[in-house]
Amino acid sequence: MTHPETAFAVTDLPTSRVQNHASFLCELPDDTLLCTWFGGTMEGKSDISIFLSRLGPDGWSPAQQMSDDADRSEQNPVLFVDPEQRLWLLYTAQPGGRQNDAQVRYRVSDDMGKSWSAPKQLFPQLGRFVRQTPIVTADGRWLLPVFRCLKQGDLPWTGEADDAAIMVSTDQGATWHEHVLPESGGCVHMNIVPLDGAGMVAFFRSRWAEHVYRCRSDDAGRSWSVPEPAGLPNNNSSVQATRLADGRVALVYNHASRADAEGRRVSLYDEIEDDSGTDQPQAPAGRAFWGAPRAPLSLALSSDGGESWEKRIDLAFSDGYCLSNNSEAQINRELSYPAILQTRDGRVHVTYTHFRQTIRHMIVPQTALRNG
Repeated sequence: MTHPETAFAVTDLPTSRVQNHASFLCELPDDTLLCTWFGGTMEGKSDISIFLSRLGPDGWSPAQQMSDDADRSEQNPVLFVDPEQRLWLLYTAQPGGRQNDAQVRYRVSDDMGKSWSAPKQLFPQLGRFVRQTPIVTADGRWLLPVFRCLKQGDLPWTGEADDAAIMVSTDQGATWHEHVLPESGGCVHMNIVPLDGAGMVAFFRSRWAEHVYRCRSDDAGRSWSVPEPAGLPNNNSSVQATRLADGRVALVYNHASRADAEGRRVSLYDEIEDDSGTDQPQAPAGRAFWGAPRAPLSLALSSDGGESWEKRIDLAFSDGYCLSNNSEAQINRELSYPAILQTRDGRVHVTYTHFRQTIRHMIVPQTALRNG
């Protein structure tokens, strides 16, 4: 079906919950395309779970529920096919809005998703969140980008003290060691994109809601430059990038920032209650900014690893209103948390959150990706 907010044909995935958010795409060795996301009544509530769908000849399969912890909100799923052809599902599990107490959990499938291991905690550190896929280096190291959800004293978590880190495994995911990125305060959702040789570039969402940030490694991820503005706006919402077959970097994001905001939220979880049934205490507003519009949904192209951006394509439009996460009342109008993947047949797929109600899938026409 074609929807009025976009010039491209889009399809809604068969979601079964009131709220659906944070999709992620993965192509299997047999060319099957998977999409995973989280769904429930509202982000942060304990009925939020992970779901998975497969794209087949007749469209996307009914959603398969992949997690069910009655005490935690399970969010930000990531799929990863490792060098041994095992399929991993990584995700977070937090009590209420306390991202500082989140666990990163995982399940593994040896048959490409037909059966799965029981959920386990990936590493002992709490307050770590995932959003992007691990990268396997030429020497066999696994680099899993995370962001650290840190509290300020006794105040509730607000994102004010978040920074970026990489979990490194040299034993195929059995154990992990954490490396914090230098001067990365406010930079989250680190997305590593391998370039030529030992070069890598990484892109970040900014808690400050002003710029997409970028840093670089020239030694296969052992050391990184300090994150700097990447020449694109950011609204404290997720971005994702990939390297296309022609060598260009393609990044999907919202072309908006706090400069476009008409209001400000107290926090991400200001609409949910804690386990006692009372409103959660709120920290005073700081540098972390919530509520900048989450639209339009845009795609930017770079031929120099993100040093500059020669083309921008607006994929979908709305006013991006996100001062509420209430999906039941259909208040939210964001187009956010995009995922992007170029499959082996050359097609570029994008999925995104539509109004915090559904996950939408789009195939970007090759004609739109051409420069000039």
